[in-house]
Amino acid sequence: MTSPKARLIQLHRILLVDPNDQSRETTRKMLDWTKHGFLLQQVVNNTPDALALIETRSISLVLLNIKRLHSTGLDICSQIRQTSDIPIVLLGGAHDFNLARKALTLQVKEYLPDPVEPEELSACLRSLRRELEDSLDAEPIPATDLRWQRHPQESIGELIQQLVQNELHRNISLKKIAQALHFNCAYLGQKFKQEMNISFNDYLLQQRMERAKQLLQSTDLRIYEIAGEVGYTEIDWFYRKFREYTGTSANDYRKRISVIA
Repeated sequence: MTSPKARLIQLHRILLVDPNDQSRETTRKMLDWTKHGFLLQQVVNNTPDALALIETRSISLVLLNIKRLHSTGLDICSQIRQTSDIPIVLLGGAHDFNLARKALTLQVKEYLPDPVEPEELSACLRSLRRELEDSLDAEPIPATDLRWQRHPQESIGELIQQLVQNELHRNISLKKIAQALHFNCAYLGQKFKQEMNISFNDYLLQQRMERAKQLLQSTDLRIYEIAGEVGYTEIDWFYRKFREYTGTSANDYRKRISVIA
C-alpha cells in the first residue's frame, strides 16, 4: 500500500523564450529536463506569445535566452514583471555587470552567461525546484509565528529587514513575505528598494553571506551546517553564491581568517 505521505513527482512547466531556432534546439538537448523535475513544454520566439502563455497557462519558470536579444531581453523581463512574479532565468550573452545589475532590479532569479554549462544550469534548476515545491507545500505563515509585531512608526522596509534577520535560516522569499503581510509582491519589492536603496534579493544575499562569513570565523561548524544556518538547502548553490560574493571559496576564506587571527 502506498504511504499517505508518498508524493507523486510533479513536473514544473518551463517556458523557453528564444528567437533563434538553433539555440532553442541546443537548450532542449542540454539536459534531461524531466530528471530535474521540469517539463520544457512551451517554446516561443516573441514577447506577445510569451506574455499570453504566462497569463493563460500553468507556467512555473521562464528561461529567456538573451544572447541575441541584449537589452530587449530586459524589456521582456520588465513586461513580465508588470503582471507576474514568475521566476525568470536569463541564459547566454556576455559577462556584463551592468546587464546583471539591471536583471537583479527585475528580480531575475539567475543570469547564466555564455558558455552555459549543463552542470551550472542543473544547479540552478535544483535550487528553483526546491523553492517552487516549498512555496506549493507551505501555507501562509501567521505573522505571530514569525514575530512580526510591527511598531506603528516602523516602515515596510524596516519590517522586512527585521524579518530577514529573524528568519535567515529559513527558505525565505519576498513572495512568502508578501503573502503573510497581504501585499502585492511586486509592490512590496518596489517599496523595499525605494526605502532601503537596495533590492530585496541583493539584501537577502548580502545578509546571508555576511552571516556565513561570521560563522566561518567564529565557529567550528562544517560548511554544510553553515549553509543550512543561512537558508541554503543545496550545498553546491551555497558554494557558488559564496564564491561570487567574496571572490573565494568558503574553505579558503576560513583558512585565511584563521591565519590572520
